[in-house]
Amino acid sequence: MASDETRTLNPTALGGSAARDAREPEESPGAGQPGTRAWTTWTTRLLMLGIVLAALNLRPAITSLGALLEEVRDGLGMSGSVAGLLTSVPPLCFAVFGVTAPRLARRFGPGAVVCAGMVAVAAGLLIRPYAGGTAGFLAASALALMGIAVSNVLMPVIVKRFFPDRVGSMTGLYSMALAFGTSIAAAATVPVTNALGGDWQPGLAVWAALAAAAVLPWIPFVRNRKAPSDQETPTDAPAGTDGPTGRPALRITRSRTAWALAVFFGLQATGAYVTMGWAAQIFRDAGVSAGTAGLLLAVIMVMGVPLAFVIPRVATRLPQQGPVVVVLGLCGLAGYAGLYLAPSGGAWAWALLLGISNCAFPLALTMVGMRARTGAGVAQLSAFAQSTGYLISIPGPLLVGVLYQHSGGWGLPIALMAALMVPQMVVGVLAGRDRTVEEEAAR
Repeated sequence: MASDETRTLNPTALGGSAARDAREPEESPGAGQPGTRAWTTWTTRLLMLGIVLAALNLRPAITSLGALLEEVRDGLGMSGSVAGLLTSVPPLCFAVFGVTAPRLARRFGPGAVVCAGMVAVAAGLLIRPYAGGTAGFLAASALALMGIAVSNVLMPVIVKRFFPDRVGSMTGLYSMALAFGTSIAAAATVPVTNALGGDWQPGLAVWAALAAAAVLPWIPFVRNRKAPSDQETPTDAPAGTDGPTGRPALRITRSRTAWALAVFFGLQATGAYVTMGWAAQIFRDAGVSAGTAGLLLAVIMVMGVPLAFVIPRVATRLPQQGPVVVVLGLCGLAGYAGLYLAPSGGAWAWALLLGISNCAFPLALTMVGMRARTGAGVAQLSAFAQSTGYLISIPGPLLVGVLYQHSGGWGLPIALMAALMVPQMVVGVLAGRDRTVEEEAAR
């Protein structure tokens, strides 16, 4: 396994000239060669900055909309069912576009793909408030979500390849940045909108600036797009082989752990996108003001800032991650029960509990890095688990919108979300067992 991890540290895999001769001294036999010191200082820091800024932009497109969903519905003339469809667009885009990320990374390098992804996010967020009509709004949202989708898949790959001995801490770092960006968008969108005159359009468009800033650190890694990576198959390799070793390609669908992780990812994503899309509206319908509802949504999201750093570090130190899965699931059950019984009376407590439960996302990302031995395995597992998982999560937000509109209240949608926590815990325990997809796929 050690040799596999060393092999994955091919800095040219980012596709950037800045990383061409880069190898970290503790992970490369050529640590004393020229160029190593440059990699261990500015290039490593630039890569870490790029990871953090990209992570900050992986959710504001969604939570900023959640905070202003009522205003957007009124402005575009949406029904509750159409709004439910709108909240289902993120997982749909993540499933459709995320599966293309490994192939794009092999061709252009992950750095170039993430850079292009951030450009797409910035363009989509800038265009969508002014696209005119629901169809234009959905199309521009899809553009932004396409950039988010490929970056979602490639972040674990980049971490595994360049920081194989720090998977937990680096996953925690970008998960923490992701949670911070999510919560800031939820908390600040309404006040920023009010400061800009109360119109929802500039209130949503302003988040394009953050995405534009995330493009800059990735620009040095865009050059030399056809640089070889450890995941690329040479032109003379037999069909169906994996990389330069010529080994048989990993048949990820043979792995029970991969399927368990995909279902776990899908169920936690269902809860996350229902929360991001509808939680603020639930609180508003319970009599909470729009500003306070945005803050409550921010509390749910901000819980991921410290916990997204702690949970991956704890998870990597445990032989099995099942106990962490169960704790998070029980918090989710308690939060939904409170939201059903007293949505406004204990709103802050329910927000805290749901925020803890939503930290199943960084746990899932951590397990992606732990359940595969090699960078190529992580790429396949990340694409499979996320794409399949997001496909599973698509009906959730839409069904919540339909149930809300036809039942006239939030009782049935909340009961549905609470019920889904049980299978989430079951498959999460299965995904957390100490094994790798390579072992299972070879059987």
